[in-house]
Amino acid sequence: MRAARAWFRVGAVVAALAIAAVAPLAGAADPSKVLHIAFPVAETGFDPAKISDLYSSTVIEAIFERLYTYDYLARPVKIVPLTAEGMPEISDGGRTWTIHLKHGIFFTRDPAFGGKPRELTAQDYVYSFERHADPANRSPWAFLVQDRFEGLDGLADAASKSGKFDYDASIPGIAAVDRYTLRFRLKRPDYLLPYTLAHTPFGAVAREVIEKYAGDTNAHPVGTGPYMLGEWRRGAKITLVANPDFRKVTWNFQAGDDPSDKTVVEQMKGKTIPQIGKVEISIIEEAQSRWLAFNGRELDYLGLPATFKGQALDDSNRLLPKLAARGVKLDRTVDPSISYAFFNFRDPLVGGFSKEKIALRRAIIMGYNLPQELAVVDKGQAVQAQMPIPEGIVGFEPGYRSINQYDPGLANELLDYFGYRKGADGFRTLPDGKPMTLRLSLGTSAIDRERSELWQKSMNAIGIRMVFDQGKFADHLKAAKACQLMMWDAAWIADYPDGDDFLQLLYGPNTGQSNNGCYQSKAYDALYEKSRTLPTDSVERQHLFLDMTRQMEVDGAWVLESSPVRNELIQPWVLGYKKHPILNAEFMYLDLAPRQ
Repeated sequence: MRAARAWFRVGAVVAALAIAAVAPLAGAADPSKVLHIAFPVAETGFDPAKISDLYSSTVIEAIFERLYTYDYLARPVKIVPLTAEGMPEISDGGRTWTIHLKHGIFFTRDPAFGGKPRELTAQDYVYSFERHADPANRSPWAFLVQDRFEGLDGLADAASKSGKFDYDASIPGIAAVDRYTLRFRLKRPDYLLPYTLAHTPFGAVAREVIEKYAGDTNAHPVGTGPYMLGEWRRGAKITLVANPDFRKVTWNFQAGDDPSDKTVVEQMKGKTIPQIGKVEISIIEEAQSRWLAFNGRELDYLGLPATFKGQALDDSNRLLPKLAARGVKLDRTVDPSISYAFFNFRDPLVGGFSKEKIALRRAIIMGYNLPQELAVVDKGQAVQAQMPIPEGIVGFEPGYRSINQYDPGLANELLDYFGYRKGADGFRTLPDGKPMTLRLSLGTSAIDRERSELWQKSMNAIGIRMVFDQGKFADHLKAAKACQLMMWDAAWIADYPDGDDFLQLLYGPNTGQSNNGCYQSKAYDALYEKSRTLPTDSVERQHLFLDMTRQMEVDGAWVLESSPVRNELIQPWVLGYKKHPILNAEFMYLDLAPRQ
C-alpha cells in the first residue's frame, strides 16, 4: 500500500535506487559456481504470454526483464526501476504514463537476430504487452490488459474476427514515442498499473524471436536478463546459465528492520549480479526425495516439506541442533498465498446459483475437516485462510472470520433440509433421486494422496460419495481453463502485493484465464468493478474487499484452506539468501562460498 502511494508522489524523480546499471560489460558470474534447487511440480513452458504457473514464472523472471521490479530487501515491498531509467512521469490526471528506458540493454544472442547485437527498445514492450491481448495466445494474463489501454481492446476484437492480430497498427494506449521512450494512455486512472509493470509476464520479448520460433515459443525464451536457458528436459531438468553479455549491475540493497538483513548485506554488497554461473533445477515431485537430496547436500536450499517438519524443527519451530551444527540456516515466513478447492460453476452437479446448489457447496465446505488438514497433513506449518486474501497483502483483515467454518453437524442438517437424502448404502442422492458423486482433481504426490484420504473421510462423514482424478498439473490447468473440472485442489501465490490479485480469481470476465472455477456472480462482479476505481489505501475499497469475500462465501465458491508457513532451509555455503514476498528467482541475488 505505502509503496503504491509513493509511486504516484515521486513521478520521474529517482530516489535511492536499489539497482544501478552502467554500460555493458562481460558478466562476472563464475561458471564453476553451480546452484542446485528443485521444483515440486513440472514447468509448463517459458513464453511469458502463455504460462501462469509459479515454477515456469520463476525461470521467466530470470530470463526476461520488466520495466520495474522489487527491492530485494525492502519490507513492505518497494517497486524500483529495472530496465526503466526511473519512475514514470504521470500526467493527464493519472491517465498518461511516460517511461524512459536505459540505453545499452541487449537481448542474449540468438540466430533470430542474424548474428547482430539486438538492443532493447520501447517497441519491444509495446509488442510484449500486445501479445497478452492477442486472442491466438490465450494469455492467462489477458485480464491485466483488457479494458485498460486506449485502442487495445479494438485491436483484440478485430483479431477475434479476422484471426490475425495486427502488431503493426498504432494505438494511443501503448506507444513507442521514440527508441527509448514508452507511453501508456489509460482509459481511466489506474492505481494498480505499477504492479502490472513489475509483473513477471510483462518482461520484454523480441518480435524476431517469437516469429522465428512460432511453432514452439515456450521452448525458446530469449530475454535481456541475467540468465538464459541452457538445457531443458521437459518435466525433469532445467538448466540456466549466466548471460555472458549481461550489463554490469551492482548488488546495492539497503538493510531494513530485519536483523538478518545486516548479514545479507555484508555477504553481498558491491558484488555484480549475477555471481552464480549455472542454476540446475530438478523436478522432484516427491517430498521425501527432495528432503533426502537436501540432506545429502545435493540441493542448496529447500522449502521444507511439512511431512518432514519433525526431522528439521523442534516444537518451537527452531532448527534441530544436528542441522544447526552443520551450518544450515532457516528462513521462516508465512507465504503470501492461499490454497483452496474451487467448484466449477458450470458443472451440472455442483454449479449454479439455485438454493439447493448453494446449500450443497456450503455443506461440502463445512464438511471438510480443515483443522485436521492443518494439524496432520500440514504438520502445523500452515495457518487457516479466513478470506481469499492472505496475510501480508493489502486488503487482508486480521480479525475477519469466514462464515463457513468446519461443522459436519450443520453440513448434514443443510443437506437433509434441501433434499439430499441418504440411500441404503449411506450415500446421498440429488434432490431428484439421481445418484451423486463428487470428483476432485489432485496431483500425484504423497501429500496429494494424504489430502485425498482426508477428503474421502470428510465426505463420508456427511454421506457424500467422492472420487479423485489424479494427474499432472499442466493437464488439470488446461481442463480448468475450459471449465471441465468439477473441483480442483489448487493454490495461488501473490503476483503483486495487493488483494486485487486474489479477488480477480473470482471475477466473472476472467473465466478461462485466471478464474478457473468459472464463478460468475453479478453481485460479486459489481463490487469488484467498483473496487478497481478506488485508490489502494481507500477505506471504501477495503469495505468492498470484505463485501466480496462475504459474497463468495455465501455462494460457496471456494473451500478456503490455508496459507503455508514457508520454512526455507539454506545450506551454509549459500550467501545472501532472503525469501522475497513477490520475487521467486532469488538465485539472481545470491552467491556461493566454497563448500566445507
